[in-house]
Amino acid sequence: LKNHRGRSPSARLADFLFEAGMLRKTPRTGYQILGSGAENVAEHSFRAALIGWVLAQKAGANPEHTAMLCLVHDFHEARTGDFNYVNSMYNTKDAESAVRHAVEGSGLEESFLPLWREQEDGETPEASLSHDADQIDLICNLVEERNLGNPYAAKWLEAALLRVKTPEGKKLAEAVSAADHTDWWFKGPNPEWRKKKKKD
Repeated sequence: LKNHRGRSPSARLADFLFEAGMLRKTPRTGYQILGSGAENVAEHSFRAALIGWVLAQKAGANPEHTAMLCLVHDFHEARTGDFNYVNSMYNTKDAESAVRHAVEGSGLEESFLPLWREQEDGETPEASLSHDADQIDLICNLVEERNLGNPYAAKWLEAALLRVKTPEGKKLAEAVSAADHTDWWFKGPNPEWRKKKKKD
């Protein structure tokens, strides 16, 4: 890009970090159609990375590499925005150019771009697991929306489960889909909290 010429790699790295911050301001647009729920791309990528890390341990793959693939997989959306399934029927985006321009001149071209491309291609075990992690994060949100009373979340959940491909991903997705999203705290290690009045 012309406006990047003559700028130092350090300045471009600063640009890269500010651009990464845009993901916190970029909404995931599918919830507009679902009718409830909300999150931004950074929130999605964070939990997807944790899910990918867990799946890779179960699969005997590289957990750190899988987590990194999850972190970078939607980076282009800082420039393109998030397209839900309806948007994608009518709009196109040049995701690779967006990522290439984001790292141009920063010194990250030889490390960041290959990660993003690997995740896009989905050919390595880690990339396959990162794709499942992407869906399982959505499944977590759909379970919560279903539990809170959105009847359409169950339909979306059924479709999302079909997109999970790896054995480890399918097993985790089934466990998540059968769960109550409040169990982690309501059925926590010390149920006595229910009987005690909170101290002032």
